Amino acid sequence: MSPDLTSRIRQVLKDHAHLETVVEALPTHADLYQAGMTSHASVNVMLALEGEFEIEFPDHMLKRSVFDSIASIGAAVGELQDG
Repeated sequence: MSPDLTSRIRQVLKDHAHLETVVEALPTHADLYQAGMTSHASVNVMLALEGEFEIEFPDHMLKRSVFDSIASIGAAVGELQDG
């Protein structure tokens, strides 16, 4: 995952995930739900990611595991940008 992609995801999380910890300090594989993201906030994150990256998450990607870490979000975004 490129540093630019990671920083853009972190910015979306900072603006929309309402985490209890500093986003910049989270390891890329840290569980965002354990860091305080709610299911409601994850919907806001998904919508913000769609706007930021000009993508649309298909139904099969609308599950908790896709949004549970910066790494998993990056993998999903990368897949949607390539496909």
